[in-house]
Order: sequence, then C-alpha cells, then structure tokens
Amino acid sequence: MLNFDQVTVVLVNTSHPGNIGACARAMKNMGVSRLTLVQPADFPSGVAVGRAVSALDILENATVVESLEAAITDCGLVIGASARSRKIPWPMLSPAQLGVKVVRESEINKVALVFGREDSGLNNDELQLCHFHVQIPTDENYPSLNLAAAVMVICYELRKAGLERKGVKETAEDEFWDQEKATVQQVEHFYEHLERVMIAINFHDPDNPRQLMQRMRRLFSRIRIDVMEMNILRGILSNIEFNLRDATDQKK
Repeated sequence: MLNFDQVTVVLVNTSHPGNIGACARAMKNMGVSRLTLVQPADFPSGVAVGRAVSALDILENATVVESLEAAITDCGLVIGASARSRKIPWPMLSPAQLGVKVVRESEINKVALVFGREDSGLNNDELQLCHFHVQIPTDENYPSLNLAAAVMVICYELRKAGLERKGVKETAEDEFWDQEKATVQQVEHFYEHLERVMIAINFHDPDNPRQLMQRMRRLFSRIRIDVMEMNILRGILSNIEFNLRDATDQKK
C-alpha cells in the first residue's frame, strides 16, 4: 500500500465549498489523505460533504489556517500549481516530473502541493514561497481547469509514480544526503535576515527593490538549502551584522 502521509494538498482561498468536497474525493481516489485549507470562504459546509461522497474522513481531518505560510511552515518541498507565465521564470515541473520528485522526497521531507483560487490561482507572492511550479499542459484554446480536476491530475501522477517506484528500487539524491532540507519557516527567517543585512550594507534599497528579493528567492529555491547550509548562511549574516556594529562603535 502506498503511503502519502508526508504529502499535503493545500487549497488557498477556495470560494465554493463544493470544490473542497470534490477535491477531497479526488484525493481519496488516489490515496492522498492530508488536506489543508487556507481561509476557505465556506467551511465546514454541507455542500462540501455532499460532493465528497465517501471522502468524509478527509474533510473531518482537514486543517484550516489563516495563511499559506502557516500551511507550509514545516515543509521541505513546496510545489505550486500555476497556469500563468511569470515575469521572473521559476523552476518548472511537468505533472509527471512532479510525481517522481514528490514520491522520492516524501520519504524524508514533508511536501505541500499548493492550489490557488478558482478564478485567479496563486498570486506572485504565494508562488514565490514555492520551490517549484507545476503546469498542467491543457489545450491552449481552453486552458481553464476545474480545481478538483487539477487536484486529480496531480494526485494521479503522484500515485502513478509511487506504483512505479514500488517496483523499481533506485537511489535518489536525498537518500544519501547528510542533512535534511531546511523547512519553509527556516528559509523565510533566512530571507528576512538576508534582506536586513543587504539594506544595512546599502546593497538593497527597499524603496527601489528592482525584484532583487524575488531573484534571491529563486536562487535559493533552486539550490534547496539543507539545515547545515542554512546555519552557515545565517552565521555569515550574523557575523556581518556584528562587524557593522563594531565598526560603528569604533567611530563614536
């Protein structure tokens, strides 16, 4: 039996409770059971229950939070579904590539699969919290995809990759890595620290940011920092701050 206990489907600002129920049903079909809702418009809801059919356990155990940051804070891998091109290109996965990557990494990391609003998807700030984006290759003449259908496609690819992996034992990069990946919470604290230091050394002007922080996010998301590397980076930043204070004190 496949085990996807490390994988969470995150739905952001879902406006119609029926879509939540339909997503739960799609998840249940594919063996994915963890659901987190970010500020749903209407939940709990009898409509959601009606659409969920036999997936009521997923609704009953769903977690409701106030922000995407809270939903993914302890995750080592976050993948956001995006149907739109971005001003700054982000590492992109196909649904099949997502399935393989999530199956491998869920053995050692918590994983979040993030889906946005029915009408507008995820905004730029939310997408920048993701390590990768995934885009379902719909027909260009009608690219709009129902939320539950999108969840079904992604969860199907996840299940397919899991079944294939059961039959073939191969060594993934993270199976011999010496440190676990930094969580979203740890990375967000690092970005706050990095921005503070760049401002202090006059490298970054928050009034004229020129997409600097977005590009720094893309850089470190592509690298996927582990816990030890994170500690080293935070130590470097703290040392810079210490030396800046020391230099200021000497001038007094």
